[in-house]
Amino acid sequence: MKLLVDGGSTKADWIAIDDNGKVLFTTQTLGLNPEVLDKEDVIARLEDKFDISHNRDKVKNLFFYGAGCGTDRMKDYLAEIFQNYFPNAIVAVYEDTYAAVYATTPKDEQAIVCILGTGSNCSFFDGQVLHQKVQSLGYIVMDDGSGNHFGRLLIRGYFFNKMPKELAAELQEEYNLDADYVKANLYKEANPNAYLATFAKFIIKHKEHPYCKKIIYKELKKFVKNYIMQYENYQSVPVHFVGSIAFYLKEELEEILSKYDIKIGNVLRRPIDGLIAYHILNK
Repeated sequence: MKLLVDGGSTKADWIAIDDNGKVLFTTQTLGLNPEVLDKEDVIARLEDKFDISHNRDKVKNLFFYGAGCGTDRMKDYLAEIFQNYFPNAIVAVYEDTYAAVYATTPKDEQAIVCILGTGSNCSFFDGQVLHQKVQSLGYIVMDDGSGNHFGRLLIRGYFFNKMPKELAAELQEEYNLDADYVKANLYKEANPNAYLATFAKFIIKHKEHPYCKKIIYKELKKFVKNYIMQYENYQSVPVHFVGSIAFYLKEELEEILSKYDIKIGNVLRRPIDGLIAYHILNK
């Protein structure tokens, strides 16, 4: 049995396949970002799913593509946890950008591949190797255009009384904005980045409102300038995207990219289905 995992900060999609690519089961856990979780949190999230815990001894290969796995330290940290939990498995941990590449980019083709979901990232794939110009420092100082960044801006706008009253009233109806509750989620609970990203649904829902539209376009432009335009060939290769922010704001992305003569490529909400095809071809 092979386990393929697309591990974001908010959630992780798990698919078990046999040697012929037949799907044995699919499930979903909470996010498994090693930057914000300790060992006990990771194991608890695995134990919470019967399909995973019940089959742990049957797993022969685990391929985990995850947010927060951009450094060797975090890869090794998570790999050790998985190796102990799946005792008979050969474990491979990759940063989530590789999942995005394998799901969106035809073999041997060059492309710039971006992640716009709970967090954000961008890499150049030369057809064989992934190249990154920007070393991610996590959601606190980076993640332009991401769900957690949109959430931060909405919360700031609300508490600084900058948000239009009718929009603030709707936000208050949909979310618990008690200051103590917000602070507890930001500073005392696991995955504060995922908590912030829950507010992205609101900004997408109201993307035609001038206040939200201004935030969306400003953030997406920052992502283009700070990430995509790091690469000298950004106008000569397609730019692919994965993630819910890119998927639901595809029209806005297309409009912004066209202004910089950037060719948008594939836009996927989740890369997991593409990973199945990739691992079948490369078994």
